[in-house]
Amino acid sequence: MRSALPRPRELPQWQQNGLVALAVLAGGTMLYLIDVHRLQGDSDPYPLWIRFAELGAMCLALFLRRTVPWGLLIATGIVGVDVVLGLSLPIAVAYTDFLYTAVLHGSRRTARVLVGVTAAATLAVLFVFVAIAGWRAAAFGVFGMLSFLLVPVWWGANVRQQSDIAATERANAEQLATISALDRKAAVAAERARMARDLHDVVAGHLSAIAIQSEAALSMADDPKTAQTVLVAVRENSVRALEEMRAMIGLLRSEAAVSSEDEVTAPARLAELARLVESARAAGMPVTVDSTVDEELALPTAVDLTAYRIAQEALTNAVKHAPGRQTTVRLRVADGTLTVEIGNELPGAPTQADSGGHGLLSMRERAHAVGGTLRAGPSGPRWLVHAELPLAGEAP
Repeated sequence: MRSALPRPRELPQWQQNGLVALAVLAGGTMLYLIDVHRLQGDSDPYPLWIRFAELGAMCLALFLRRTVPWGLLIATGIVGVDVVLGLSLPIAVAYTDFLYTAVLHGSRRTARVLVGVTAAATLAVLFVFVAIAGWRAAAFGVFGMLSFLLVPVWWGANVRQQSDIAATERANAEQLATISALDRKAAVAAERARMARDLHDVVAGHLSAIAIQSEAALSMADDPKTAQTVLVAVRENSVRALEEMRAMIGLLRSEAAVSSEDEVTAPARLAELARLVESARAAGMPVTVDSTVDEELALPTAVDLTAYRIAQEALTNAVKHAPGRQTTVRLRVADGTLTVEIGNELPGAPTQADSGGHGLLSMRERAHAVGGTLRAGPSGPRWLVHAELPLAGEAP
């Protein structure tokens, strides 16, 4: 299969300049040989070799057509010599390419200067011709200035403007593509963080309770009834953990997008707080619940789940770090805010040592995700987790 010839604009710069110079040389030679090159007068008093010398110099200068402003200055000097000898058509046409190229590829300042100079030169020619030769000659003079000065400058400025607009659009498209890619990465990272929080809650909440309750059941060999109660709690926690893990795996396998309000990964709600309390009591933790939240109150889904997860994590930490200590769970709704407070007696002197770990970080992230706040730390002889969650919904 034959390969297509490259387009002129795809060639190296020196080859493009060479093609332009070759075209000017061929066209100028033809005009000189048929003696139709003069723009002033009917006959040329100078020998033809002088005209060919001018044409050759202009063709060589064409290799500097993109070297602004030096290429333009050299071409202007050649045009000045040609004006003295009598302006010829090949030199004037070649000079228009220098003007066009200078406006298109030169600096913005160069382009503005050329526009101003050509406009001023056109007006000057108009006044001179009007003063010397009258309006008819002025019309022809202005037409020539328009053809050889203003048109290439205007054309180059217009092409440059369109090129700048196209470059700006390409840059905007690239920026939008980059922003879109970053947004996708951020969405994936946020979803992974949410999955990590849910996974931590399942493991820390249910499986930690299972481990503690199993240990308690092993130490109650002489109390079958209590051991039976503990084993029932172990089974409930196991079933619950399996349900939540199955829901999470189902989401990971699902191709459909799931909104933040459709929490298939963690179907638990604050209405199921009694299960958490019973699980903690089965582990030997005395728990008191003080709630003024109406059971018929429809809480926002995200807030409902967040409150449940905070209570789950706080009770799990209390069972692990303060076994057998009195724990209190308080729930309040006032001024459009749900307050969740879990406090437990500390086994020793108050310390900040328990403030680290992923559990408290997960609780804070969940509270912040719905526009709320969470504080956790010693408060007198107690460890207190205090969360305030606005019922307006998730944070923007």
